[in-house]
Amino acid sequence: MSTHSLRNAGPDPGAGRAVPPASGDEPPSAQRLRYPAVIVLCLTQLILVIDNSVVNVALPQIRHALGFSATGLSWVVTSYALVFGGLVLLSGKVGSIIGPRRALLIGVSVFTAASALGGAATTPAMLIAARVLQGLGAALAAPGTLVLLMSITRPGPQRARAMSVFVLSIGIGAGLGLVLGGLLTTSLGWEWVMYVNVPIGLVVLAGVRLLVPEAPRTPARLDVGGAVASTVGMTALVHGLISAESQGWTGPPVLASFALAAAGLLALVLIERRHAAPVVPLEFFTRMRSAAPLLAMMLIPAGQAGFLYFAALFTQNALGFTPLQTGLSVLPFSAALLVTNLLTGRLVPRHGERIVGSLGMSALLLGLLWMSRIDAADTYAGGLLGPFVLLGLGAGLTVAPVTAVIMHQAPPAHLGAASSLNQGMQQLGGALGLAVMTTVYGGAGTGEATAIATALTAGIVFPLLALTLFATWARPTTTAR
Repeated sequence: MSTHSLRNAGPDPGAGRAVPPASGDEPPSAQRLRYPAVIVLCLTQLILVIDNSVVNVALPQIRHALGFSATGLSWVVTSYALVFGGLVLLSGKVGSIIGPRRALLIGVSVFTAASALGGAATTPAMLIAARVLQGLGAALAAPGTLVLLMSITRPGPQRARAMSVFVLSIGIGAGLGLVLGGLLTTSLGWEWVMYVNVPIGLVVLAGVRLLVPEAPRTPARLDVGGAVASTVGMTALVHGLISAESQGWTGPPVLASFALAAAGLLALVLIERRHAAPVVPLEFFTRMRSAAPLLAMMLIPAGQAGFLYFAALFTQNALGFTPLQTGLSVLPFSAALLVTNLLTGRLVPRHGERIVGSLGMSALLLGLLWMSRIDAADTYAGGLLGPFVLLGLGAGLTVAPVTAVIMHQAPPAHLGAASSLNQGMQQLGGALGLAVMTTVYGGAGTGEATAIATALTAGIVFPLLALTLFATWARPTTTAR
């Protein structure tokens, strides 16, 4: 999630959380920004962002080493995203009860141990189990990073400086993950895209213990039933979509998965209607004005996840790139994303969230459409460089305005839930989009390049729907100048 949105959103995402009050009688040392603590928290966020991309570059090697099927390989990515997205809604409340610092320490510990297990994996099932545990740890740790950052900074310039560092850690995460994944896979083997998290995780654990104070706890009721229902329903839906290629759309396992997904959704609605503190407040979805930005936030990464996944496959399987070359090849995307991400904070006050966000989604749509034209005769410069830049520009213009609208239009009593739901929709959308596109890819039955182009063509529907929803129903939170 881009923190430009946090600065532009109006309501503070930390609202409702207990934060030590600022005092004018504090000594000067207490008023200085705690840069070491801020850096540790940003490093925590960085490893969670990187883990979404570092694995992509190693996917061809993982498939060869562990014997994954063409469609089964996508579970290496989607299993992490599903658990992360499904449980982050609940974990924010867990952090409120036990303390965000303690929740972060437990989450990073689980994430680090799971990374070691993943590096030692010898079967597909072992690696996917490790990715599930990584998602669990990430979901528990992620909400605490922002809460703790808010608690150790004062409103105004000090918090703005801390947030700018946080923005930078998110902005460079995807690109750094791809380059790091390529370097590690080429020099040490695919296992090290998992093992690399171990020393970084230990540094984070030591740094948080030494430098970051605990924030006050706040009472909260846990909605375990809602979290379980949403996670089971989404996992069943993704499983059905991925299995359809090999089992057929009317195969018993596929129909059973879709039935379980429908039951999970029904159970979620029934549970949330009665729970006093639901993880998915139904008020968000009773009006299109509040529902459309959330649905758009789910659809945006649905297309992006497929782009990164198939970029790794095409550059290595069709163009013969090494993993390191693949990581470097995506740098134009990361550079364009970072530049526009930094400019968004200036563009939104001038033109409003709806115009800037719609422009970004249009760029995503055109970039994915352009990339879907690739064929086996294309070179990197002729077939991928242009789409990479356009997709980066679109991504940098999109997330911050959509997040700002989501936070502004959330019911005042559910600002914390809106922040968690915003992150959860991104993770779940990426998993859902990748499931659809890999199913199309596996069923294409043609050459590698043509199958990838077919999958990307199917993925065009995601940014198109997101653009339609956001441009039609989003309401601005700022007045354009």
